[in-house]
Amino acid sequence: MNSSMIVGRDDGALKCSRLVTSIPEAHAAVPAVEAREVEFSIVMPCLDEARTVGTCVGKVRAFLEAHGIAGEVIVADNGSTDGSQEIAARCGARVVAVATRGYGSALHEGIAVARGHYVIMGDSDDSYDFAALMPFVEKLREGYDLVMGNRFAGEVKRGAMPPLHRYFGNPLLTRIGRLFFKSQVRDFYCGLRGFSRGAVERMDLRTTGMEFALEMVVKARLLQMRVTDIPIILWPDGRGRPPHLRSWRDGWRSLRFFLLYSPRWLFLYPGLLLMLIGLAGMAWLLPSPRLIGPLPLDYHSLLYASEFVLVGYQSALFAVLSKFFAVGAGLLPEDPVFSHVTRNVSLELGLVVGGILVVAGIAGSVYAVAFWESLHFGPLQPRETLRIVIPSITALTIGFETILASFFLSVLALARK
Repeated sequence: MNSSMIVGRDDGALKCSRLVTSIPEAHAAVPAVEAREVEFSIVMPCLDEARTVGTCVGKVRAFLEAHGIAGEVIVADNGSTDGSQEIAARCGARVVAVATRGYGSALHEGIAVARGHYVIMGDSDDSYDFAALMPFVEKLREGYDLVMGNRFAGEVKRGAMPPLHRYFGNPLLTRIGRLFFKSQVRDFYCGLRGFSRGAVERMDLRTTGMEFALEMVVKARLLQMRVTDIPIILWPDGRGRPPHLRSWRDGWRSLRFFLLYSPRWLFLYPGLLLMLIGLAGMAWLLPSPRLIGPLPLDYHSLLYASEFVLVGYQSALFAVLSKFFAVGAGLLPEDPVFSHVTRNVSLELGLVVGGILVVAGIAGSVYAVAFWESLHFGPLQPRETLRIVIPSITALTIGFETILASFFLSVLALARK
């Protein structure tokens, strides 16, 4: 083989077809490579890709030989029933059978058995050109932890991506990911990417479905790894069947993943906003009824403002508790600022703050009873009494929530060193 043979997208298929017809066993087609000699492992997830997996494997092998790179091709098969495993093996790949279904599960297993110092992953549907991996190789050799392909900075061939994904789904969800995690990656969903083994071990990836690709980008940012992206071309796949992707379902799964991995955006920011609105409303409505044009606002509106404060405060507490749990469970990396705060906010401090609020709520309730007594326990005047009762109940509720959350945070801390 020589580099002059790599002239188009179909050369890999031609080379693989020659291998299949002339070599009865996969090991005869692949020279023995000692584990210490392997620099790059190219891992492909596969599920019923008989029409294209041979093409992809052939391209990778041609690329490795043309550039003198010591490498291997791994096909992580997720239960194909169309003969993909046999084709991949005869074309020169090492096939790993993955019993657990899921894009992430296949990649987990493929990466786990990879022997290379660097790993490049890409789909086996022939939508990525495995003959053009040199930019990934160069960036990884320069020391980058994660090298992402960027289809939008490169080229998306006609018919390669549905318009819904190209102009709405991918750009919107990528912007959300960049906003939530301050990531520099401009194509969160590109399936062609490379990383070092050390980097992926530090990421400690957990997801088993399509979220695997997102988790890798998010963890790389949270761990402050060196990340870059390079323009690539996305070609129409050659599978000849509908893709496994489901647009709306997987779009929701992406948004759900972003929210679950960002307690700040899921709980803290909405909670603080609700509290701010509620406190402003209470401060405005406590002295007396108000008018907005012809619309009167009274103690009914004050009650809703109190509810905003309570829900907002509980949401903010959820942010603290979920972040503490996620860090302790290894789902999120340590956050120095958060760790400093949680170390210095003790159970006793929470009990003191909660106790003060409870006492304030009780004092307000006693005052409300005294006010009722001044009326000889007769019919209450809601406009006056509820302006005492509502803030009192609000203080009582927040106080008890603070006490309970402090104990719960201490229980979570028992599991940590």
